[in-house]
Amino acid sequence: MTTPIIRRRAGWLAWRFVAALFVTAGVAAHAAPPVAFAQRLLVIHAADATHRLTVEVARTPAQRSRGLMERDALDEAAGMLFLYPDRQPPWSGFWMFRTRIPLDIAFLDASGRIAAIHAMQPCGSPDPGDCPATRAGVPFRAALEVNAGYFAARGIEVGDCVAWPGQKNGCAAAGGRD
Repeated sequence: MTTPIIRRRAGWLAWRFVAALFVTAGVAAHAAPPVAFAQRLLVIHAADATHRLTVEVARTPAQRSRGLMERDALDEAAGMLFLYPDRQPPWSGFWMFRTRIPLDIAFLDASGRIAAIHAMQPCGSPDPGDCPATRAGVPFRAALEVNAGYFAARGIEVGDCVAWPGQKNGCAAAGGRD
C-alpha cells in the first residue's frame, strides 16, 4: 500500500524539479546580459553656459537595448548617449523597463541640436508591456539620458547644442541656442 504514495511523492518531486528548471530558465532569459560601453566627454552649449558630462555611448542595438537598466544611481555629471546610424522617426521612443533611476531625455537632431526634452519615471512592473514608452515627437539621430531635473537646473532647453567626439557636422561651433 505504500508504493502508490511513494510514486505520487516521487512524481510530485520530479514535477517540482521540472517547474523549477523552467522558472530558472525564464529568469535567466529575462536577465540582461552584460554590455560594455565606451565613455566619452560630451559638452552641452546652452545660452549662458557650457556643461560637461561623462557619458556612456550606446551605438549598437545591444547597447541601446540595455541602456541604464538595473542601475541604482547615476553620477550627477554623467549620462548615456544613444547614437543611431539613421534618422529615427518621431514615434520612436524609450521606455523605462527595469530602469530604477528617474531620468530626463533630450532627443537630438543630426547636428546635435536638442529638438525635444522629456521626463521619464521608473517602471517597477516585471511585465515590460506595463511600461509606457516616451515618444520623441520629433525626428532624431541621438538621445541623451541624464538624471531627472538636470536640464532644468542648468537652463538647458530645446535649441541648445550637444557636442561629442566623432560627431560630424555638429552645431558646437555655432554655440548655444539661435
